[in-house]
Amino acid sequence: MNTSAISATASAPPCVLTVAGSDSGGGAGIQADLKTMLALGVHGMSVITAVTAQNSLGVQGAWELPVEAVRAQYRSVVDDIGVRAVKTGMLASAALVETVAELLADTDAPAVVDPVGVSKHGDSLLAASALDSVRGALLPCATVVTPNLDEVAQLTGVRVEAEADLRTAADALLAFGPRWVLVKGGHLAGDAVDLLTDGTSEHWLRAPRHDNRHTHGTGCTLASAVAARLALGDPVPEAVTAAKRYVTGAIAAGFALGAGIGPVDHGWELRRGTE
Repeated sequence: MNTSAISATASAPPCVLTVAGSDSGGGAGIQADLKTMLALGVHGMSVITAVTAQNSLGVQGAWELPVEAVRAQYRSVVDDIGVRAVKTGMLASAALVETVAELLADTDAPAVVDPVGVSKHGDSLLAASALDSVRGALLPCATVVTPNLDEVAQLTGVRVEAEADLRTAADALLAFGPRWVLVKGGHLAGDAVDLLTDGTSEHWLRAPRHDNRHTHGTGCTLASAVAARLALGDPVPEAVTAAKRYVTGAIAAGFALGAGIGPVDHGWELRRGTE
């Protein structure tokens, strides 16, 4: 096989950058983001903001990287390779939030902000002092912000107890300036229902709830899938709909790993095609 001929004619897929923390267990964070991007046909690139010691039982330690290291990674990738979409996850501190917001504001690409506050196991991944920076600096840069209900409460004080409360939560988040808000209602009873809105149009996304406790990495996976679909050219509603379908399948296929909560299966569609 003439590999030089292949490399000379192959074109690169759209490039997507994740700015997030590393999950040593491989179920969430940078690792989940890159797996999702590969599964959806884009080239994933990374800016690591923090390193965690993490497994199926929880987070045993976390160490944020210096602002200079985060900025250097971002500029290295974006200035040379370019980017079609950016996804943010764990940013840890006010300094990192403000740095990433500054970088996003200078990047001509859609930004999907997953405002990570706590891990699946309830471990804090964002300093309380950083919440004002998320509200005032990061959310105005977001094309889409994808909070779960705990993150909604952290950022707005709105507590969603029923599906009807999702509109109130979305309005409170839109007040901080993102173009679109996707409020994830996965913690509510019944079907998994999310609300996507830009304040004018509403899209209610429903999926059956799967009886599977192995859901580590769902938030990272969904946000990365949205970013991948945006990079492929989808408008926001179509990108979010496709991402919801992908993550629903990944949850259904989630598998046990270690003694605690296992990850979703990022390669479920690829494996299904070989069965």
